[in-house]
This record gives sequence, C-alpha cells and structure tokens, in this order.
Amino acid sequence: QVLFALNQTLLQHESLRAGSLQAPYTTEDLIKHYNCGDLNAVIFNHDTSQVPNFINTTLPPHEQVTAQEIDSYFRQELIYKRNERMGKRVMTLLRENADKSFFFAFGAGHFLGNNTVIDVLRQAGFEVEHTPSGQPI
Repeated sequence: QVLFALNQTLLQHESLRAGSLQAPYTTEDLIKHYNCGDLNAVIFNHDTSQVPNFINTTLPPHEQVTAQEIDSYFRQELIYKRNERMGKRVMTLLRENADKSFFFAFGAGHFLGNNTVIDVLRQAGFEVEHTPSGQPI
C-alpha cells in the first residue's frame, strides 16, 4: 500500500507539473476563503483535501480497492484522529483553567472538511465563533 500511495502521489505531481492535470483550487483560493471565514466553501468540503486523491476511475479494479483502503486510512488517521486529539487538548485546557482566557491558533488543515477541531469542540458543548481578520477580540 505504501508503494502504491507513493507511486500515485508521484504520478499526480508529474501530471500537475506537465500541465495535463490542474489543481481544483489555487493557494490564493484557500487563503481568500480562510480569511473570509468561509470554511464551508466547496474547496473546504472534502475530507481528503489535505491528502492526495488516490481514487481514480482509470485504475484497474484491484488497484481501486487499494486506493479506497488507503484513502480511508488517511482520512481516519491524518484528519479525524488528529483533529480529535487537538480538540481534546483544547477542552482540557479550558476545563482545567475555567478562570483564564485563551487564544488558540490552528493551521488551516484543522478546519478542512468534516470532523474539524471546531466540530469536535461543538459536539462537546462548546460555543465557537469565527473572528474575521481585522476585528478586535
């Protein structure tokens, strides 16, 4: 599976570099939507937007199964579990220090797709509000 994942990632990067494949969004798109607090935009609604897309309809059926297994593994291990750990760390700090104020800053990857850090905190009963850039806290 590791070899398959590496090969697929390299093929995708080669296709991007050669111009035969275009990225679904640009870095500027990501920055704009992140700054605007538009985390529900189309580009942010894919669980696998942080990891290479291994699922490809041109793959033979046995490789499609491998691609699906790897995609599921990455989604679970690199996205869901990571955000769960980060959310629990925030909850622990807040609960153990209820008399203190905190400022938490996360990279954009913690807000992409489903099961984000914000989702983890809201499911635990915390109220989370977006503060647009330039707005005082």
